[in-house]
Amino acid sequence: MKVTTAPRTILRGLLLAGTASAFWASPALAQQNTSGSADSAESASGNVIIVTATKRDTTIQDVPFSINAQTQEAIQKSGAVTLEDLSRNVAGLTIQNLGPGQSQVSVRGISAGQVVRDQPGVKEQVGVYLDETVVSLSLFTPDLDLFDLNRVETLRGPQGTLFGSGSVGGTIRYISNQPKLGATEGHVEANVNTIDGGNTGGSIKGAINLPLGDIAAVRAVGYYTRYAGFVDAFGPGGGKNVNDGERYGGRLALTVEPSDNLSITPRVVYQKITANGFNRQETFNLFANPFTTTRPPQQLGEREQFLLLEEAFEDETFIADLTVRIGLGSLDLTSVTSYINRDILVSRDASALSGSVSVDLGFPEAGVLLPSNLVDTTFTQEIRLASDYDGPFQWLIGGFYSDVQRDYLQRLPTPGYDAFTDAVLGAGTSAAVANGFEADSPFNSSLPFDIEQIAIFGEASYEITDKLTFTAGGRYYDFEETRTITTGGLFANGDTGVVDRTASTGFTPRFLLSYKASPDVTINAQASQGFRLGGVNDPLNTPLCNAQDLALFGGFQDYDDEKLWNYEVGVKTQGNGFTFNAAAFYNDISNLQVTLDAGSCSSRIVFNVPDAHTAGVEAELGFTPTKGLSLSLSGSLIEAEFDSTLPGALTAVTGIRDGNRLPSVPKFQFSASGSYEWDVGASTTAFVASSFQHVGSRFTQPSDQENNPRTFVHGLPFAGMPANAATTIDLKLPDYQLVNISAGVELDGGLSLTAYVNNLFDENPLLSFDRERGGRARLGFNIGQPRTFGVTARQKF
Repeated sequence: MKVTTAPRTILRGLLLAGTASAFWASPALAQQNTSGSADSAESASGNVIIVTATKRDTTIQDVPFSINAQTQEAIQKSGAVTLEDLSRNVAGLTIQNLGPGQSQVSVRGISAGQVVRDQPGVKEQVGVYLDETVVSLSLFTPDLDLFDLNRVETLRGPQGTLFGSGSVGGTIRYISNQPKLGATEGHVEANVNTIDGGNTGGSIKGAINLPLGDIAAVRAVGYYTRYAGFVDAFGPGGGKNVNDGERYGGRLALTVEPSDNLSITPRVVYQKITANGFNRQETFNLFANPFTTTRPPQQLGEREQFLLLEEAFEDETFIADLTVRIGLGSLDLTSVTSYINRDILVSRDASALSGSVSVDLGFPEAGVLLPSNLVDTTFTQEIRLASDYDGPFQWLIGGFYSDVQRDYLQRLPTPGYDAFTDAVLGAGTSAAVANGFEADSPFNSSLPFDIEQIAIFGEASYEITDKLTFTAGGRYYDFEETRTITTGGLFANGDTGVVDRTASTGFTPRFLLSYKASPDVTINAQASQGFRLGGVNDPLNTPLCNAQDLALFGGFQDYDDEKLWNYEVGVKTQGNGFTFNAAAFYNDISNLQVTLDAGSCSSRIVFNVPDAHTAGVEAELGFTPTKGLSLSLSGSLIEAEFDSTLPGALTAVTGIRDGNRLPSVPKFQFSASGSYEWDVGASTTAFVASSFQHVGSRFTQPSDQENNPRTFVHGLPFAGMPANAATTIDLKLPDYQLVNISAGVELDGGLSLTAYVNNLFDENPLLSFDRERGGRARLGFNIGQPRTFGVTARQKF
């Protein structure tokens, strides 16, 4: 059956989004590269990796807090193509993969639970940046292609001083290769892969750097990836491998250096991701379950779902930025300005949702079976202005401004629904509740957001002795959010232009102490505060709520800023052929913003939990015991718990109970990898590699810990299914282990060939629990990718 889609958003007004930053540096620092270009990587030798996590070039071992950096070479050897792949080798980094372009990130156990697609006002807990441009958006953390990146940095712990809101748990930075003057170089890559039980995917990618005379160079990157699918769907909207898709895009940068004191680099980035479905494995569906008698009963199995309609996801991103560096005698000024335009579309089969409501309303079977297509569109814009000054006393100061315009719309086109509505509830009912929206759409909402923020920040370091350095910094912010809501349709409240506002101001400090015990051993201590901005909840869908849920959840209108104090001690060591970095931390969280499913209301709300904490240890070890052999270990042990109990009936319903775990975070996570290479003649090197990852058990939402295993009583007498039909599910997501292996050859001419098998033992990891209308209409899990075979060829020139 063909999907009916709502028209896309038409955005009215000025489309402006940007970032601008300026850096002052002493002459020595002025010669360093602060953009993360290929020059930084070339300055690394042995175990030394150059990073820019502090807005200055420095070695990873000299950064005075916990950080991981994976270079382009390491990314290629690991076979990583997504952020989820990268997380295998980063202690304390957890990714919930809800499909292409829909990753949810947490660091050090700081998590508020699964953010779902209809929560546009929720802010992220981990900031994600492409160089100096923020690209994170709550659930929709973009799946940027990792091709031709210099490295990926993971900064653990609050980064509010330099990176602001959204970095309460940490920050992830994609650092791209920049144009190189006087160099003609490039590389291409081709891949083909097939999923066991799925279909075939592949990719082709290329990058080239060309000089334009003596003072300019251009670097161009292009890529196309075809995602293989692995979930089969029954029903009119079903088919084989319905969650396949594609990603394509590129980057184009130009550097002009007319003199030693001036460098100008404009760049454009474009990427589009499309997916034809979601990685959802269903246990119960209103239209496919073992309880029906007038319809054939059906028990859905592993990697299966039911669809009345086809589903789709699109994420289109455009970025333009400009970097200018000016030498001013003893100072160096760097300015970065960027423009961001992002358009997201989610189109999912909501037939089980609308059908369950239709059963409650007494619709005949034909009305219950009407297909419904829920369409979400999100568009964001941002403008940001920042200045950073760096001098011989290692100080930095700056300002920040952002104005985010976001239009979020939902439509539920269900052809024929108005006729059943008027027949059952009375003539003219559908027109009376439409509130100006189109016919045959029982739920409609329009939510434009205007989010404005201004901040001033600074950080300074002072060398007390040649071994002891003290750093202090802070950030003051002033934030205001305005949201207007208009809704219509049988399932909606009928709001018309209701305006909600929330505002906050605050200051977040950071203090660091670094002691260089020896040339190869550094001990660091830190106390820092991070913050995540608050917001306004969407109104409950009161026509869908039963009396109990309306009473429980009706009072959560807005939520305050989430704040966190991080205390940590770490050690960084390096020696002949090894590095070892470890940290112990304690995070004291106030007003944790927790996401909750509001039961029968088919709504999600965010509310503040007064107190929570995370505490743990993390460690990463890399060593080369003999020529050609490289081994690495990383792991984290985290206690993430609530320190508050909500009163009365809210305790069991929300799971907010003193001692309960924070959602979506494993207590223990561990990975090990190794590679061995040897010469096979004068011009050929062969290699083999393998990796192992263990991810511990988790809960999707806090409430999943209560009454578990849980019996969901569906209460939907449809197609012969009794009203007391129930499904029992263990909501504790089990631990899982993944093993990857690869082998290949590298030739002196720049050609390399790699064959690999990912998920060697074909694990079916359950990544998060999925429920529709509190579990009455649908139950399932988002799942990981099955065993995958592939071959990759690369050529450098």
